[in-house]
Amino acid sequence: MLFILNQVLQMGATPHSYAGDMRWDRLFDDLEAQWDAEEHRERDAEVADRTRRERATVPLLDRFVAQLSAEVRLRLLAGVEAVGVVDEVGDGWLLLDTRPGVLLVRLDGVRAWPNPSMRAAPSKRARRFGVGYALRGISRDRRAVVVTDVTGGMLEGTVEAVGEDHFDLSEHPADAPRRAEHVRSRVAVPFSAVVCVRVA
Repeated sequence: MLFILNQVLQMGATPHSYAGDMRWDRLFDDLEAQWDAEEHRERDAEVADRTRRERATVPLLDRFVAQLSAEVRLRLLAGVEAVGVVDEVGDGWLLLDTRPGVLLVRLDGVRAWPNPSMRAAPSKRARRFGVGYALRGISRDRRAVVVTDVTGGMLEGTVEAVGEDHFDLSEHPADAPRRAEHVRSRVAVPFSAVVCVRVA
């Protein structure tokens, strides 16, 4: 209050000048208006600062959790674009229902999320396991997959085994069953090389 009064006095509005041309209640109305304006500015600044602090603690995972059962459009590494309904979210991955088929996306493979939702939800709603466990589920189903790597290259086949940081893939055409006559080779693929895995 004293700060605002000093500002008024510095502008030439002394108690004596107000006494002549303006009643004291006019002076204090002006001061109160300035006080209210200053309070609003401080409150707005505090809200904006609190919002920035809260936003700084939100991981991308939580924003995808808030999109469960909603459709998203993602730009992935290697020029891949993915559109689908968020079916599952886990530690470092999400599963999109692309109808037909599903797409397992590594979060590290997401290059951009156009027009993202600002909502976030607690990570406790996400699956606690990482991409390795998700791949083990795919391996158990023995379904053919198409793996897209960070260079844009593609591998087709069946996930045979999943290690701590990689998986083995028997390469064969995705539209052919995994039989000895169809398998061309077996390759080990690091998780870090994978952008997404499409399951037919």
